[in-house]
Amino acid sequence: MSNGAKTRIERSRAKIVAAAADVFLKEGFLGATMDQIALQADVSVQTIYSRFQNKETLFHEVVDALAGGATRKINRDVDELPDEIDPEVWLRRFAIKQLQTVLTPRLMQLRRMVIGESGRFPELGVALYKEGPGRAIERLTEAFTHFATTGELSMTDPKLAAEQFNWLLMGGPTSEAMYLGDAAIPGKRRMEKHAEQTVDLFMARYTVADR
Repeated sequence: MSNGAKTRIERSRAKIVAAAADVFLKEGFLGATMDQIALQADVSVQTIYSRFQNKETLFHEVVDALAGGATRKINRDVDELPDEIDPEVWLRRFAIKQLQTVLTPRLMQLRRMVIGESGRFPELGVALYKEGPGRAIERLTEAFTHFATTGELSMTDPKLAAEQFNWLLMGGPTSEAMYLGDAAIPGKRRMEKHAEQTVDLFMARYTVADR
């Protein structure tokens, strides 16, 4: 296959996934149809099935594009871990970027939809968790392993610490947005304050005593 043909296929897939995201978020997983998605993407239904096996496969691609894409954006925008960086500084940057990237109406809508369908389609919840909180916890585990190795944080279980930090940071704001709607999504100043308080609490627990 030529490079030009590969590029056309990739563009076609991206176009279909973007259209599917719009339809899924508007109609819900059960309400969305391949015909609606084809119309939105301006392609044939046969084209969709040639790119994706079924609606579940396409939905997983949507989850990856929205939730996984958000997590990858955080990882791109937040500094790597040079030896000289202070863990508190890195965590503040990570926390603010995490809140700003995840707490959007579109991602909250996706989360509500998946939770609503999780009883009938638990694999959708698994996909969303893996591409969202799961990736964030993996990134934090890597960071805490680094800081524990360099002696800047005192912890024996970096993964547990990563889970604690992630839910301390995201639990409250996410729950408020889920229960109270998009109006409860905090603004920039409130996000920054919450990020600062979260990091302060976390550092109080895991800072090396003699630092």
